[in-house]
Amino acid sequence: MINTVCFFELPADDLDSLQDFYHKMFDWNFQKVPGDFRYYKIDMGQETVKGGMTARQDPQHTPVNYVKVGSARESIAKAVKLGAKVIVPQKPVPGAGWFAVLLDPQGNRIGLWEEDLSAG
Repeated sequence: MINTVCFFELPADDLDSLQDFYHKMFDWNFQKVPGDFRYYKIDMGQETVKGGMTARQDPQHTPVNYVKVGSARESIAKAVKLGAKVIVPQKPVPGAGWFAVLLDPQGNRIGLWEEDLSAG
């Protein structure tokens, strides 16, 4: 389908360690793309990517990719143990779920989303 988000790219200062973080955090796998440069396809499953828009919260507020998780609380703890930093602690979206925003070990923003219709 055209006009839909279909791809995202994570910059890395150290490809091996950042791949290790995302593999341990979300069980993502990486496959090298043929060529002379180091570029990797991320295999994270088949779920469709959805989008949203909000007012900029601060000058450093850049696009955030949210990853659906089973438990935001457990995922935050796991991410911190793996070297991430929490920049927006877990907060409810009433009637929809819970979210948090982290910085991965190399400074990229990554959001966590837990569906929970009773959140609030």
